[in-house]
Amino acid sequence: MNQFEMALLNQWGEEKFRLLQGIKIGIAGAGGLGSNCAVNLVRSGFKRLVLVDFDKVEMSNLNRQFYFLDQLGMAKVDALRSNLLRINPELELETYPERMEPGNLTRFFNDCQVLVEAVDRAEIKRMIIEYGCSAGKFLVSASGLAGYGDSDGIQVHHFRKDLIVVGDLHSAVGPERPPVSPRVNVAAAKQADCVLEWVLKGGAGEQIVANY
Repeated sequence: MNQFEMALLNQWGEEKFRLLQGIKIGIAGAGGLGSNCAVNLVRSGFKRLVLVDFDKVEMSNLNRQFYFLDQLGMAKVDALRSNLLRINPELELETYPERMEPGNLTRFFNDCQVLVEAVDRAEIKRMIIEYGCSAGKFLVSASGLAGYGDSDGIQVHHFRKDLIVVGDLHSAVGPERPPVSPRVNVAAAKQADCVLEWVLKGGAGEQIVANY
């Protein structure tokens, strides 16, 4: 256990700390939502993450995603892995630089208790939500976070006990509403907070199997 984990142990206490470290979280997409959500999850004490995204870091990503100038051209999941390990070098990370399709979601996320949907294409978003609901995952999605201002409009919507959608549900990306850091980060932080709350309030129940 490193110094960071010792600090988390002191903060949470033994029971909550072990609970957080035992859960496994799948993050579908490593862009603005996925990369920033992952940071918040790791800083909260989660240790086991599955990161899936086929894309590479581009200059246009740096205004809102958790990447740096010297990582341009890297696979996002590899760059994110590197950045997250700087926070906690003892993380257990699985990375897949692949496109998500109906036939491979089980391979990526089968043993995850939680699934964070963090993609921007509607058809992929729908596919992930349908998979997560049918597979019995606790699913946190997002919809409506483009532009700037009115960040209080980014709300947490409970559609089912195992399906939460974060956002204002209508702000699509466009010329007047580019994706920028403040609202994207608000949504990503709320996604992470929903996961944290669900786990600490016992939502995972007997699904959690700690590696200790």
